Parts: sequence; structure tokens; C-alpha cells
Amino acid sequence: MRIEICESDEGFNTQYAPLAALLAKYQAEKRFQPVERIPISMKSRDFTPADKLIQVLTSILAGCETLSEVDIRLKAEQSLARVGGWPRFADQSTLSRMVDALSQKQIEQMQQANRQIWWSESQIRKRDWRKHLWLDFDLSGLPCSAQAEKSTKGYFSGKKTQRVAN
Repeated sequence: MRIEICESDEGFNTQYAPLAALLAKYQAEKRFQPVERIPISMKSRDFTPADKLIQVLTSILAGCETLSEVDIRLKAEQSLARVGGWPRFADQSTLSRMVDALSQKQIEQMQQANRQIWWSESQIRKRDWRKHLWLDFDLSGLPCSAQAEKSTKGYFSGKKTQRVAN
């Protein structure tokens, strides 16, 4: 599959171009085979159980915190769905029923499949674990300006909190 990313005035653009490229790469490399091998006996009219599971993974990568966001964020993304090999994304209710129907064994198989899918991309493999890993647990608060992204007035023990202009 040849992937081409460019600007276009036509109606098949997607705001998830990087995700589309990743999905196309994973489809071409058959990275989702571990998910496809999970035995799930469930009715499949428009989508196979594996398609539904891959769509759940895609929704997570698209930033959906809950499955209810699939209808809002991904339903209109037909170009992204076509990259995945689907005519469209499944409804959030269909995906929810799929997830609800999974047994404990299937969930464990899904966890193993996820490890297989992401392991080759993981930075953990490249780390030299013989060296120290430094973690910073400094919980002291630092003042920030009112223009700082997502800044909120907080609580500092024993101190009056002010926003400081930087």
C-alpha cells in the first residue's frame, strides 16, 4: 500500500492523518494478527469481532477517553475507516457490546496481543537497565503565570497562592 499525505480541498481529508499513516503501516505489516487470532464467538454482521477490537484500539489512539466518544470523533472519519479496511466505524454501542462480551480469558489474550503489537515500537527495549533510572519526586509547587496553558490556582501548604506574571 502506498501512503500519500498531502493537502486537498476534496471531501476525503481526515484530521487523523498521522493515525491513518500508522494504521496503514500496521495493516501492511499485519501487526494486528495477534488480535485477529483471539477466538471470539459473536455475531458479526458488518464487522468481525477482530475489526471491532482494532477499532477500539484505534479510538484510544485517536484520543477517545471513552467509547461514547467514538460516535463524536470517529463516526465521520470515513477516510480513516477505509485505511483500516472498514466502510465506516462501528457505532459506540456495537463496540461497547463487544467489550462487554469479552471473557476474562479473552481479556488476557487481548493484553498479550497488545504487548505483541506495541513491543517492537517500545523504547523500553533500548534502555540499558544496568544504569540507574532517576525519578524526580519533587512535589513542591511552582508559581506560573495566568497565561500558562491549563494553569489553575492551586494550594500550597501554609502559603497564599498567587499567579505570578513571567
